[in-house]
Amino acid sequence: MTAVLLSGLVMGTLATVMMDIWAQILTRTAGVPAPNWAMVGRWVGHMPRGQFTHTNMADANQVPGERPIGWVFHYAVGLVYGIALATLMGPDWLAAPTFAPAWIFAILTIGFGWLVMQPGMGLGLAASQTPAPWRARALGLLAHTVFGIGLWLGALVHMH
Repeated sequence: MTAVLLSGLVMGTLATVMMDIWAQILTRTAGVPAPNWAMVGRWVGHMPRGQFTHTNMADANQVPGERPIGWVFHYAVGLVYGIALATLMGPDWLAAPTFAPAWIFAILTIGFGWLVMQPGMGLGLAASQTPAPWRARALGLLAHTVFGIGLWLGALVHMH
């Protein structure tokens, strides 16, 4: 079990780093705004106070340390996903990882963003309340594809 856990940590870390690199590439080459982890931190920071949904995160009261909270949450979720995939697939897959399960899993994880995070932050189901919902969805699917590549590469790297 320790090997599976360690593999999952490597997978989740690499996948999250790759997702962040992808976001920077899009910001620099296509003018796509970088993710605002402060808003995610603000959302998370309001949860201990019992507030899980907001109409607009920008209008919510600021939370001390919201940017670092957002970054920690982002990486914690990536690590949990890496561990979950490693656990679901098990030692046999980890010994010879294939891309398809990592990609399918990564695409499925967008459900958390579409069904929990975005509505909780006032963006609607699957970004339906954003100015360009289909663009946001497409960018999310691309980011999660990159995340899936990172999960797979993390499994390959840790295999050796």
